[in-house]
Amino acid sequence: IRCARIACVRFTIAGESARLSLYWFEGYGGGLWLPFSDATSGESTYGGGRYLYDTIKGADLGARGDGLVLDFNFAYNPSCAYDDRWACPLSPAENSLPFAVKAGERIPAA
Repeated sequence: IRCARIACVRFTIAGESARLSLYWFEGYGGGLWLPFSDATSGESTYGGGRYLYDTIKGADLGARGDGLVLDFNFAYNPSCAYDDRWACPLSPAENSLPFAVKAGERIPAA
Protein backbone atom coordinates (compact mmCIF):
# COMPACT_ATOMS: atom_id res chain seq x y z
CA ILE A 1 0.00 0.00 0.00
CA ARG A 2 1.46 3.31 -1.04
CA CYS A 3 1.39 6.27 1.28
CA ALA A 4 2.72 9.81 1.11
CA ARG A 5 4.01 11.98 3.93
CA ILE A 6 1.77 15.03 3.93
CA ALA A 7 2.55 16.89 7.15
CA CYS A 8 4.27 16.96 10.50
CA VAL A 9 2.15 17.30 13.62
CA ARG A 10 3.41 18.88 16.82
CA PHE A 11 1.75 18.26 20.16
CA THR A 12 2.32 18.00 23.90
CA ILE A 13 1.39 15.09 26.18
CA ALA A 14 1.89 15.46 29.94
CA GLY A 15 4.41 18.26 29.40
CA GLU A 16 6.40 16.30 26.77
CA SER A 17 6.65 17.94 23.33
CA ALA A 18 6.60 15.71 20.27
CA ARG A 19 6.65 15.87 16.48
CA LEU A 20 5.41 13.07 14.21
CA SER A 21 5.10 12.69 10.45
CA LEU A 22 1.55 12.23 9.19
CA TYR A 23 0.81 10.15 6.08
CA TRP A 24 -1.99 9.74 3.57
CA PHE A 25 -2.83 6.22 2.36
CA GLU A 26 -3.15 6.27 -1.42
CA GLY A 27 -4.92 2.90 -1.38
CA TYR A 28 -6.85 0.76 1.09
CA GLY A 29 -9.69 3.26 1.16
CA GLY A 30 -7.44 6.29 1.68
CA GLY A 31 -7.19 8.18 4.90
CA LEU A 32 -4.83 9.77 7.39
CA TRP A 33 -2.30 7.39 8.93
CA LEU A 34 0.01 8.04 11.86
CA PRO A 35 2.47 5.21 12.60
CA PHE A 36 4.46 5.69 15.81
CA SER A 37 6.56 3.89 18.37
CA ASP A 38 6.99 4.88 22.00
CA ALA A 39 8.49 3.64 25.27
CA THR A 40 5.90 0.82 25.39
CA SER A 41 7.04 -0.63 22.03
CA GLY A 42 8.37 -4.14 22.49
CA GLU A 43 7.13 -4.22 26.08
CA SER A 44 3.35 -3.96 26.33
CA THR A 45 2.78 -3.08 22.65
CA TYR A 46 4.11 -4.36 19.33
CA GLY A 47 7.84 -3.70 18.90
CA GLY A 48 7.40 -2.28 15.40
CA GLY A 49 5.06 0.44 16.64
CA ARG A 50 1.35 1.15 16.62
CA TYR A 51 -0.95 3.02 14.28
CA LEU A 52 -3.58 5.71 14.36
CA TYR A 53 -5.72 5.51 11.23
CA ASP A 54 -8.69 7.79 10.80
CA THR A 55 -11.02 5.33 9.09
CA ILE A 56 -10.64 2.29 11.35
CA LYS A 57 -12.28 1.28 14.61
CA GLY A 58 -14.32 4.50 14.80
CA ALA A 59 -11.27 6.77 15.08
CA ASP A 60 -11.62 10.32 13.87
CA LEU A 61 -8.44 12.27 13.21
CA GLY A 62 -10.62 15.25 12.49
CA ALA A 63 -9.90 18.91 12.88
CA ARG A 64 -10.58 21.13 15.86
CA GLY A 65 -10.14 24.76 14.88
CA ASP A 66 -6.80 24.93 13.12
CA GLY A 67 -5.52 21.72 14.76
CA LEU A 68 -5.79 17.98 14.24
CA VAL A 69 -7.36 15.67 16.83
CA LEU A 70 -4.97 12.87 17.83
CA ASP A 71 -6.85 10.44 20.07
CA PHE A 72 -4.31 7.85 21.17
CA ASN A 73 -7.12 5.81 22.73
CA PHE A 74 -7.59 4.53 19.15
CA ALA A 75 -3.92 3.47 18.75
CA TYR A 76 -3.74 -0.15 17.67
CA ASN A 77 -1.18 -2.86 17.00
CA PRO A 78 -0.86 -3.86 13.33
CA SER A 79 -2.00 -7.33 12.23
CA CYS A 80 1.58 -8.62 12.12
CA ALA A 81 1.72 -8.27 15.92
CA TYR A 82 -0.63 -11.26 16.10
CA ASP A 83 0.30 -13.40 13.09
CA ASP A 84 3.64 -13.73 11.27
CA ARG A 85 1.82 -14.30 7.97
CA TRP A 86 1.02 -10.58 7.80
CA ALA A 87 3.48 -8.01 6.49
CA CYS A 88 3.06 -4.57 8.03
CA PRO A 89 4.95 -1.30 7.57
CA LEU A 90 7.04 -0.41 10.60
CA SER A 91 6.85 2.96 12.24
CA PRO A 92 9.57 5.20 10.76
CA ALA A 93 12.45 6.12 13.07
CA GLU A 94 11.41 9.80 12.94
CA ASN A 95 8.09 8.82 14.55
CA SER A 96 9.62 7.43 17.73
CA LEU A 97 8.38 9.03 20.94
CA PRO A 98 10.76 8.98 23.93
CA PHE A 99 7.89 8.60 26.40
CA ALA A 100 5.17 5.99 26.95
CA VAL A 101 1.76 6.42 25.35
CA LYS A 102 -0.35 4.55 27.89
CA ALA A 103 -3.52 4.68 25.80
CA GLY A 104 -4.70 2.39 23.04
CA GLU A 105 -4.31 -1.30 22.32
CA ARG A 106 -1.79 -3.48 24.15
CA ILE A 107 -0.41 -6.97 23.47
CA PRO A 108 -2.43 -9.48 25.51
CA ALA A 109 -0.44 -11.18 28.27
CA ALA A 110 0.62 -14.71 27.33
